[in-house]
Amino acid sequence: MKINFTKMEGCGNDYIYINCIDNAATNGREIKSPESLAVFLSDRHFGVGGDGIVLILPSNVADARMRMFNLDGSEGKMCGNAIRCISKYLYDNGLVKKEKMAIETLSGIKKLDLFIEEGTVSRVKVNMGKAELRPEKIPVKLEGDSIISREVSINGKEYAITCLSMGNPHAVVFWDEKSNGVDLDSLQLTDIGPSFENNEIFPDRVNTEFVKVLGRNSLKVRVWERGSGETLACGTGACASAVAAVLNGYCDKNRDIKVELLGGELTISYTDDTVYMTGPCKKVFDGRVEL
Repeated sequence: MKINFTKMEGCGNDYIYINCIDNAATNGREIKSPESLAVFLSDRHFGVGGDGIVLILPSNVADARMRMFNLDGSEGKMCGNAIRCISKYLYDNGLVKKEKMAIETLSGIKKLDLFIEEGTVSRVKVNMGKAELRPEKIPVKLEGDSIISREVSINGKEYAITCLSMGNPHAVVFWDEKSNGVDLDSLQLTDIGPSFENNEIFPDRVNTEFVKVLGRNSLKVRVWERGSGETLACGTGACASAVAAVLNGYCDKNRDIKVELLGGELTISYTDDTVYMTGPCKKVFDGRVEL
């Protein structure tokens, strides 16, 4: 089976995109095992290399439908960087020639505003929907109406976590470099990340953000994504960090919050009604793989 794909990235969060709308990419054959395909193609030594694969599918209720699989084969309900790249793919390839789009995801239909430069999409603003704060909906096995700066023990160490869902579960830790004696850049996420991801209080595992407050509306974030490990960027993680910063009094609601990630910068705005995310999206290359 031969599959045509497009490698795209948003702030360095790179995925392998496969057009399943007209079936031309797969020569009319259905992709029946996307989980296995994600593991195979995402390998950076023996495959194409990426943080996972994204299937662009037809939809009866939106302009297109997204399915995203992490590099370990697990399926994600939402991916902020991937949804921006999908809209770029659809517009730049003439499949959906709209500057306002709707994309169906497992966490609902998301609306997008596209910014066009010289005939192609350069940036996209996504209405990510409301942040879910109820523990049972995130999910996290802790009592209360919300989990804001709650002290928990992870692998024998105490952390103050703020939990919410942006379609995916997130645990946000504000990192105090002085009290911890380690700066954010030197933090060993490969040791700490799996302890959060697989802790028993997170029944669906969890994405974890370690956040340094740079200013009143400016954050620096490192992300450990469930199923992928540390990534250069995470759209839902940037949103979760901004929401948590507002809830903890570090940033302001209804204001643009600059979130600095390893692979670039996203702009987040948390309102009473929703969370907006604005960021870049780029095509890396087209390719063809034979399975």
